[in-house]
Amino acid sequence: MEKHRVYEIIQIGQLKDRPSRAYDLLVATAILLNLGIALFETFDISTLMDDVLFLIEIATVLVFTVDYGLRLWTAEHRYPGLDESESIRKYVFSLGGIIDFLSFFPFYLPFIFPEGVVAFRMFRVARIFRLFRVNQYSDAMNIVTEVLSRRRNQLLSSVFILLILMTGASILMYNVEHAAQPDVFANAFSGFWWAASTLTTVGYGDIYPLTLAGKILGVIITFLGVGIVAIPTGIISAGFVEHLNEEDGSSSQKTFEYCPYCGEKLPHDGH
Repeated sequence: MEKHRVYEIIQIGQLKDRPSRAYDLLVATAILLNLGIALFETFDISTLMDDVLFLIEIATVLVFTVDYGLRLWTAEHRYPGLDESESIRKYVFSLGGIIDFLSFFPFYLPFIFPEGVVAFRMFRVARIFRLFRVNQYSDAMNIVTEVLSRRRNQLLSSVFILLILMTGASILMYNVEHAAQPDVFANAFSGFWWAASTLTTVGYGDIYPLTLAGKILGVIITFLGVGIVAIPTGIISAGFVEHLNEEDGSSSQKTFEYCPYCGEKLPHDGH
């Protein structure tokens, strides 16, 4: 099969490209099965079930391995401006390439180094990173990624403000509570856990102020937290609204036009 056609198939396919959509479904299914195995392995299961899960894991890892090999082979089509070796290197060290590699390589480590089988089993949790690939097989998830990417500067700014408030709250709480609770608020960093749970309005209750000044400060920080934590939610909501408005505007522009004679709204293939 032509290399370019293989590249088209392993990329996210269009609805009319059945082989590509089938490949997308295969990889997405393998990802979800692999995650299910990671969860079921934590239960006390029978030897027979354990063998079945191991066979399924082998099948999914083989899918990931073949997928990685195909992406290496077709990397020059992914980066058309580079030669074959440069395109392979760029894919290998890209975020997607690293995730693809981590999704299958830890599985083979115990076979290469049998003496480290127990330690290597912990590295197999890296296969969960393959879940990030599910994002590529869903238009809805792609919208989420796009909105977060477009609003990343505003989101980072809001997180920065939250960190500043956490730092200030921690220092203030140390000053007013250290004398009453020297073990709990031993230093300025001891209040970060309290500041985080208070600013996010979670309030676990494991650390709380005892002095009057500390309680007043806690009330103020809680009210500030309600507003600060709501900022990222508003930013993301505004991003979704903007994206939907752009899609609606683009759809209407592509679908309709106005007849110059009668002024009626018509499809582009009208009159």
